[in-house]
Amino acid sequence: MKSSYNREDVILLLKDITGRVAPQPTEERERLIQAGRHYCEMLPIEYVPSLRYMEAYQAALREFARPTAAAVGRLADLILERRGTDVTLVSLARAGIPAGILLKRYARRKYGVDWPHYAISIIRGKGIDRNAMRFLLEKHGPRQLLFVDGWIGKGAILKELRKEMADYKEVSAELAALADPANSTDLCGTHEDILIPSACLNCTVSGLISRTFFRRDIIGEHDFHGAVYYAELAQSDLSYAFIDAIEAEFSMKNPPAAPAVKGRGEEEAARIAKAFGVSDINFIKPGIGEATRVLLRRVPWKILIDGRFAHDSALSHLKRLAQEKQVPIVQYPLSHYKACGIIRKMADM
Repeated sequence: MKSSYNREDVILLLKDITGRVAPQPTEERERLIQAGRHYCEMLPIEYVPSLRYMEAYQAALREFARPTAAAVGRLADLILERRGTDVTLVSLARAGIPAGILLKRYARRKYGVDWPHYAISIIRGKGIDRNAMRFLLEKHGPRQLLFVDGWIGKGAILKELRKEMADYKEVSAELAALADPANSTDLCGTHEDILIPSACLNCTVSGLISRTFFRRDIIGEHDFHGAVYYAELAQSDLSYAFIDAIEAEFSMKNPPAAPAVKGRGEEEAARIAKAFGVSDINFIKPGIGEATRVLLRRVPWKILIDGRFAHDSALSHLKRLAQEKQVPIVQYPLSHYKACGIIRKMADM
């Protein structure tokens, strides 16, 4: 489908459903989701954030381009070491796409290899796009495929991927991620909960495409999962500004990553849910990236910040969004993460 990315950077295996699905306000979507409607059957309203928030994003990009670039470099090195040069990157749309483009560019610059790069949809509770998988396996060997994402929160999508790959015996369920604070994969650029600046924005840093969509009245039996292209936001598109800022910080020799915290992020998420009386683990969104998503497109209840990072500039954009949306920030001890978002139970409103 159409996006603001060049085809040389990524091919999107998605159906363009622009104009066929009306986006819905956040609270309306949240009520429907909590009443049993699947989130992939609706789309949020995409918007340009406030000037003050965009200033926080630009500051984050300046400060965290280098650690993000280092994570890209370490991950690319790991991929070459383990998988060699015969790799096809398959980014999980949408957050995985910028990560895949950066990996492709780093590998070309350092190793002179040109990895094919595609983006496909995987949806928690619905699975991977099987038509997209069929397309890929007609063009590439199953052992070539490597799934890519931007970051891992508590590992729900990785769990979905592992379940789905049981039907593709020769395709690895390994997930390459720039950041994995959940400690659920060792194929990552870092286990730290770093701020990857693309987490701060929605479509305007993701090729002007929506999150992926799946509903049978729109997506036919032989269609790819769907997405919308937001041409009306073209003047605010920062997709390549983000890519270029990270690429400018590429180094062919990257510092070693910090060791992972012991244990799994999903175990910590379960402890947070118990501490705050949250019965649905899906309401707990740990990590900077996931907490940002809660503030951008869900109805947040609280944002937790570990006291050690109360003044960490990686959380400035979170504080700005929380202030704008009047969401309380609670200091709470976290081990794998710097922050965690908790979604509001709509029945309590």
